[in-house]
Amino acid sequence: MTKNSYIGELAAEFFGTMILLLFGAGVVAQVVAAGLGDHDSIAWAWGIGVILGVYVAGRLSGGHINPAVTLALAAFQGFPWRKVVPYIVAQTAGAFVAAIIVRFNYADWIDKVDPGHTYKTQIIFSTLPGNGEPGISITTAFFDQIIGTAILVFVVFALVNARNNPPLSNLVPVVIGLLVVGIGMAWGANAGYAINPARDFGPRLASYITGYAGAWTDQNGTPYWWLPIVAPIIGGLIGGALFQLCINRFIVAADAEHEPTPVGRDVPR
Repeated sequence: MTKNSYIGELAAEFFGTMILLLFGAGVVAQVVAAGLGDHDSIAWAWGIGVILGVYVAGRLSGGHINPAVTLALAAFQGFPWRKVVPYIVAQTAGAFVAAIIVRFNYADWIDKVDPGHTYKTQIIFSTLPGNGEPGISITTAFFDQIIGTAILVFVVFALVNARNNPPLSNLVPVVIGLLVVGIGMAWGANAGYAINPARDFGPRLASYITGYAGAWTDQNGTPYWWLPIVAPIIGGLIGGALFQLCINRFIVAADAEHEPTPVGRDVPR
C-alpha cells in the first residue's frame, strides 16, 4: 500500500466521522438550544449522518466511522491491527472538529438558553445517563451501551457479509443508517445511544475547551467520560463474536456444502 492511499484512508475516516457529527450534534443543538424538533428528528438526523458519513468514507476506508466497529473488524474480520489506532485517532479528530463547528454555529442559542454552560446543553455534544434526567444509574447506562453497540455491530457484520445476501446497488450505507435510527428510537432513553467512542469523546473534549467545565462528569458530578468509550468497545466485541459464532460459521459451512465438485474429481457416492 502506498503512503498516499493510507493517508486517503485516514482522511476518509476523518471526514466521514465529521459528517456524521455535523448532522448528529447539529440536530441535537437545534432541538435542545433552539427548540426546533423532537426525539424523532434527532434519531433520523443521526441516521442520515451515518448514511452520508459511510458514503463519504466507504470507498477509501470502508466507512467504519466508529472505533467500536474498527476494533470488532480487527478482532473478527481480518482488518489490520496496525491500522486500528490511526483509524481511531482520525475518527475522534473528525468528531472533534465537527463539534467545534456546531459549538460555534449555535453559540448564540446556547448562550441564550444556558449561559452557564451546564449539563442542560452539554447533551448537545456528549451523552449523559438518562439524557440528563434523574433516576438512571451508571450501571444501567453501562449495560445499555453494551447492548446498543452489540446490536449495531452484529447487524453491520450481517449487512457487509457478501455471503449473507447483503443489500445490493450500494445500499448498505442506507440500511446501516436505518439501523442507527432504529437503535435511537428503541435504545435511546438510558444513555443517549452513543454506541461510538469517537462520537462521544471528540465532542466532549470540544465542549470542555469551549466552556463546559463539567464535560467529564454526568449531571450528578460523577466521572462519566469513560463509559461511552469502554461500554461500546465491549458491546462491539460481543456483537462481532456473536455474529461469528452464531451466524457466520453456519454461512461458511453451508457454502462449503454447496460448492461444485472440481472437474476431474470423482463425486463421492
